[in-house]
Amino acid sequence: EVQLVESGGGLVQPGGSLRLSCAASGFTFSSYAMSWVRQRPGKGLEWVSTINNLGTITRYADSVKGRFTISRDNAKKTLYVQMSSLKPEDTAVYYCAKHPASSAYGSHESPGGRGTQVTVSS
Repeated sequence: EVQLVESGGGLVQPGGSLRLSCAASGFTFSSYAMSWVRQRPGKGLEWVSTINNLGTITRYADSVKGRFTISRDNAKKTLYVQMSSLKPEDTAVYYCAKHPASSAYGSHESPGGRGTQVTVSS
């Protein structure tokens, strides 16, 4: 059974930084691309970033490009996103999502975890 557990969220001031983690189990983590997606208050799921299985290809939504950095540690079966220069509009529940293949250019599966809340406010 695929299990994804997000952590690292919290309250941060505008301009601040946070690093989110996603611990994966139940599948061969190193074989699949992974994504971060978020859900802002009252909105639907929004794609944030994707990384291929080897960590060599990354993609970002325009809204976070230059501020967020996705990475992974296949030995630890963990996905990360380093978020900096945070803005109030980054406030959301952040989820990680598995892809059905190794490529960073396909669609992700539905997030299965509980997510982690990020609140950017002064």
